[in-house]
Amino acid sequence: MELKRVVVTGLGALTPIGNNVSDLWGALVKGVSGADAITLFDTEKFKTKFACEIKDFNPLDHFDRKEARKYDRYGQFGLVAAEEAINDSGIDSEGVDKDKVGVIWASGIGGLTTFHDEVVGFARGDGTPRYNPFFIPKMIADIVAGHISIKHTFRGPNFATVSACASSANALSDAFNYIRLGKAIAFVSGGSEAAITQEGVGGFNAMHAISTRNDDPKTASRPFDKDRDGFVIGEGGGAVVFEELEHAVARGANIYAEVAGAGLSGDAYHMTAPHPEGYGAYLCMKAAIEDANLSIEDISHINTHGTSTPVGDIVEPKAIVKLFGELANSISVNSTKSMTGHLLGGAGVVEAIATVLAVKHNIVPQTINHFTDDPQIEKLDFTFDQTKERDINAALTNTFGFGGHNASIIFKKFVQ
Repeated sequence: MELKRVVVTGLGALTPIGNNVSDLWGALVKGVSGADAITLFDTEKFKTKFACEIKDFNPLDHFDRKEARKYDRYGQFGLVAAEEAINDSGIDSEGVDKDKVGVIWASGIGGLTTFHDEVVGFARGDGTPRYNPFFIPKMIADIVAGHISIKHTFRGPNFATVSACASSANALSDAFNYIRLGKAIAFVSGGSEAAITQEGVGGFNAMHAISTRNDDPKTASRPFDKDRDGFVIGEGGGAVVFEELEHAVARGANIYAEVAGAGLSGDAYHMTAPHPEGYGAYLCMKAAIEDANLSIEDISHINTHGTSTPVGDIVEPKAIVKLFGELANSISVNSTKSMTGHLLGGAGVVEAIATVLAVKHNIVPQTINHFTDDPQIEKLDFTFDQTKERDINAALTNTFGFGGHNASIIFKKFVQ
């Protein structure tokens, strides 16, 4: 069976450093930090008092009041990002067979804000269950896929992926595979998260997973720096439209890049820690390159998972060196989480968007907040504090999640 070629025809984003794709890309190139004091709840008694929140977001700019009440914050983010990608692609237009357009959406946690509001509301009452009828539909992780489908009458495959911080990368991988197998002509795919809540921050604090650098939030996300002390939690979402090549060309769609391959693996090691030698990361990168029918020489840029955690930032470069050997130093490596923070289930798609644009513009966004080299980390071209121009014909993006979930996706320049 001959596999279909898949291309990227639409992008959408709502992130801590840009409320659309253009603003996101501009901030990535400039090296803007999205971290600041938390405004969403009172942090007086919390170890961490900062995060990468969405700025200047009013749901009533996007939904009427009645509609907005139906969506959790993570759902609002997802719907806004998806709308931008759909409009960008023109996939919701006359002549497109919507029976063959699907939606795959991801969230690592789902409606945590709704869960908090409803459970706290119950706890403060007299024990009588007075729950909002939208409680469950707002909270569940699959609901954004459903809402996108309903709004645009996309009747193709429709579901959600949940694999912690790898969730949206898994969603993109599934969309890619369904299209090239001929199961759909296009997918709206991505992920969103809104976990900057008392439970989200408190829970990650209890795990010692997030930074407590309250005296300097802007520089707290320090991927690959010796003094990193955990990731900075972020919120937001991103969306892409993947489309079968012949269909995209026939309707005159704008093509950003080609989706070349995807690889998945499991660490089979620990609940939250990565394999100490990066074996799972090595396997999924290797699988993606083989799936794309490329060689290691073809990869010139890697957008790493790069979370700014003490262990993870040692392991991923190990995996890169294991796979690429002497060629590893010729690859421009970065971590856009140094600017956006970690969007959890939304991280993979936002970083995929950054990778697509890097391929399109031949620009590798910098990794900000580097102060001190870590002797435990392999020496690579981390593009520390300096955006880099270079030819990029193929680039790889990595996303890993608690539970040992690993995903890699490769984008390459589109050539007819």
